[in-house]
Amino acid sequence: MDFRHNTVLKEHYTFFVGDAEGRVLSDEHGLYNRDTRVLSRYAWRLLPTAEGIMQALVVSSPRPDTLYSHHALIDGPSQTLAAIRTLRAHAHGLDDELVIENTSTARQSISLELEVGADFADLFEARGWHVAQREAPAVSVEATALALRHTATDGVEQAVRLTFDPLAAARPDGADWELSLAPGERVSIGASVRIDNPLDAPPEGPIDYETWRSGFADLSWAPVPAVVERAIDDLRGLTLFTAQGPVPAAGIPWFVAAFGRDALLSAHMLLPHRADVAAGTLRYLAHHQGRTVDAFRAEQPGKIMHEVRFGELARTGRVPHGPYYGTVDATPLFVSLVDAHRRATNDLALVRELRPAWEAALQWIDAYGDIDGDGFVEFTPAAAGEGLTVQSWKDSDDSMSHDDGSLATGALAVSEVQGYVYDAYRSAAACLVALGEQPEAARWHARADALAERFHAAYWQDDLGTYAMALDGDKRPLRVQNSDAGQLLWSGIVPESIAPRLVETLFSDALFSGWGIRTLGTREARYNPVSYHNGSVWPHDTALIAGGLARYGFGEHARRLRDALFDLAAAQVDGRLPELVAGYARDDRPPVPYPVACRPQAWDAAALVYLLTLEEAHRPLEIGAASP
Repeated sequence: MDFRHNTVLKEHYTFFVGDAEGRVLSDEHGLYNRDTRVLSRYAWRLLPTAEGIMQALVVSSPRPDTLYSHHALIDGPSQTLAAIRTLRAHAHGLDDELVIENTSTARQSISLELEVGADFADLFEARGWHVAQREAPAVSVEATALALRHTATDGVEQAVRLTFDPLAAARPDGADWELSLAPGERVSIGASVRIDNPLDAPPEGPIDYETWRSGFADLSWAPVPAVVERAIDDLRGLTLFTAQGPVPAAGIPWFVAAFGRDALLSAHMLLPHRADVAAGTLRYLAHHQGRTVDAFRAEQPGKIMHEVRFGELARTGRVPHGPYYGTVDATPLFVSLVDAHRRATNDLALVRELRPAWEAALQWIDAYGDIDGDGFVEFTPAAAGEGLTVQSWKDSDDSMSHDDGSLATGALAVSEVQGYVYDAYRSAAACLVALGEQPEAARWHARADALAERFHAAYWQDDLGTYAMALDGDKRPLRVQNSDAGQLLWSGIVPESIAPRLVETLFSDALFSGWGIRTLGTREARYNPVSYHNGSVWPHDTALIAGGLARYGFGEHARRLRDALFDLAAAQVDGRLPELVAGYARDDRPPVPYPVACRPQAWDAAALVYLLTLEEAHRPLEIGAASP
């Protein structure tokens, strides 16, 4: 499903997916709450008695919770009937209003139907990833109201109630209206949709859009202001207001959930503008931090989760997402964000509060992250159907390959993960220095330096001018041109003397497309411009690389990537950075989209903010890596 041509609305844990005109008709469309689809059909039919059809003149979504549309019946040169719709999503449902207006000089009649259906499917089921048998919901009808109820296999009772205006006649599958309007007459009709889900909770400490925008007031100088304004609103729309504080959901529509890696990187990129998002993210992830060893969910003590879901399949253990811990990089990123928040706020309170969590995260690196004791953090690919095969950010099954195109096997030590661990060690040391514990801080500094030296020796490929993308289970390097090497600049693990050579490689024709840095170089066996991770361009990846360039003093190169990403966003119809685009070289044609990319995506919206604040985003480079 290509979300450039769909209506996608969200507030808190409730989201709506419809076609371009806001109709839920088929496939994965629906109104969802906490990973359950509560409405599987929701569509207006406008049937004027005069000949002709109501055509859409305007359909727009000015912010992530609102849809406006204007449908018109045109007779000759003029509109005779108008249907002006305002659809708003909120935390517990929808408010849907239609203003029907007769703009002609004669009486006009129109019939309206709202078709409604519910299946209460789990999100994984709605997307075709799992099959479940379920009974049709119970339906009750009143004069102007309709309720649909369902009891899940674990006994959870969920319902959705639709209340219509007094002109409606409710029926088991929707409602009808018959209107006759005098010249110039306007009538307002509509529906209020309310979700009753005992697993849901109202947003805690919600922030309205105006207040949210005020936190970014100093970004008015952006090269494309409308693109930044859109990103800021999208970030507000993506936010989950949890008991622990605001947490960015990964993306709309299918990732309206907290993801460890995505939330940590997004929160990092929003510093210093919204330090509350970093604090909320850290507290939320600490609340869900691994406590035990559970192979099904990939849980281990101290490990930071990958993803948490609330649907029936997760609750009953048919999928491992309650939560699922199959990520190798969220744990070191957690430690890094603790220190980044301290630096942004000059406040040690959160460092002290979360000390048990970040210390447990550091312990996980030693006890579970380094599987074979070689000093690098690895992951073992999950068996088919039991979790993610690749558990770093390039998490498609075919993303880790050798230069002959063969897929890497065994426990994989991906390069940027080692950079994240390096930064986590240095972040721990910085926190300990701030706490007055210099001897312990020195120990973590020494560990970071030792890792950097060991990493360079094992990963640097001098003939390629880059770092191997990973080491496979036999410690063979994946000798391919890759974007992961650029993220090593962001973490600071690259020796200063090596950085110019690496930067030259990143900006070669093989890796720089003109829109951003390709995930895999064009000369590699598995290069495919329209793939998920084998040659596509991911804006958040490119933004992190830009941050690394700025950190090492390559300001002009960083600005080049910044301008490319702003151009990419401006080239989109909706003014958003897509999750990814194809890796074709930039020319006078528009960028080629990846067909199922989510939009908006948290770390892409955050990337635009981050690109404008690179000077403040990183502490000055401290060279801890040994010279080669």
